Amino acid sequence: MAITESSGNVFEDLGLENAEELHYKSHLVMALKDAIKFHKFTQTKAAKVCGTDQPTLSKVLRGQIDKVTTDRLFRWLGCLGLGVRITLDQTPKKGVQVCTCS
Repeated sequence: MAITESSGNVFEDLGLENAEELHYKSHLVMALKDAIKFHKFTQTKAAKVCGTDQPTLSKVLRGQIDKVTTDRLFRWLGCLGLGVRITLDQTPKKGVQVCTCS
């Protein structure tokens, strides 16, 4: 049996088209779960605090991250008292073209 080392992104390893987006969204959802647990909120209470409904929140927490935008995840995290910081890396990844803006 051949063993292949992970790239560090399971979505990329599975060959999914939007692997990077799924990867960072999954980290945001894990932070969301942690914040809900920290506050000892039920899903119903967390959904109310976040301005959404419990079924939508439940789907996202169960891994249906295609049901939510990054912007909405940022807002939910903010409603739960977390700040989101975006860091841009000036070193391009392998295979990414560098564009010049004029």
